[in-house]
Amino acid sequence: MELSDVIRITVIGLLAGGVGTGSGSLVTFFTRNPAPRFLSMSLGFAAGMMLEVSFLELIPEAIAQGNFFSGSAGLIGGIITLLLLDNMLPHYHHYSKETRQGRFRKMGILLGIGIALHNIPEGLAIGAGYASSESLGLGLALIMGIHNFPEGIAMAVTMDAGGISKLKIFIGTVLAGVPMALGAFLGALLGRVSPLTLSLSLGFAGGAMLFVTCDELIPDARNLAQGHLATVGLLCGVVTGIFITNL
Repeated sequence: MELSDVIRITVIGLLAGGVGTGSGSLVTFFTRNPAPRFLSMSLGFAAGMMLEVSFLELIPEAIAQGNFFSGSAGLIGGIITLLLLDNMLPHYHHYSKETRQGRFRKMGILLGIGIALHNIPEGLAIGAGYASSESLGLGLALIMGIHNFPEGIAMAVTMDAGGISKLKIFIGTVLAGVPMALGAFLGALLGRVSPLTLSLSLGFAGGAMLFVTCDELIPDARNLAQGHLATVGLLCGVVTGIFITNL
């Protein structure tokens, strides 16, 4: 494969990642000072989409690419890594307006890390696909771009609740998609990616996203409002994620 082809594939990976997650941030441009009930349902919705991505896409694909043990090793590694990162970031134990915003800012950072991590193996798949055939690589790039949209929404909603400006949210979500370009570059350069590498990477990303969802998104969605809003949002998120996955 020529250098010009590697560069073109890298740019395609960058567009699939950056445009996919970045477009998800556009939902925040239509909301202003969201009420706790709206936030509760929105966070539940984001959590549902993250659960769908982790359980129905990342973890099964990690096992399929390698085996149960490699997928599980990656999963455990992702959980432990995010647990350590969570303990390094500020913790907020009260629910005043200021500390609530601090919690959401931290949540947005952790989500961004999880999304960025899982974009690397997806980029590898794009690059390796192009090494096999043009049509396969382009198809994978389109699929990855569409799948990144709900993840961008999840990240944007939490950052918006944290009081972060719309412009910074947009930049942050785009940057979370950039690692897909790195993966596409490596996949195109190597031509063939080890199934074990993909398995560990996908499992790691799945574990990272599961930790953020269970430790941050779901508890905060439940704490923001009484009733079943968080649960309804979560279930709607799962169904939406399944729908997008099967487009």
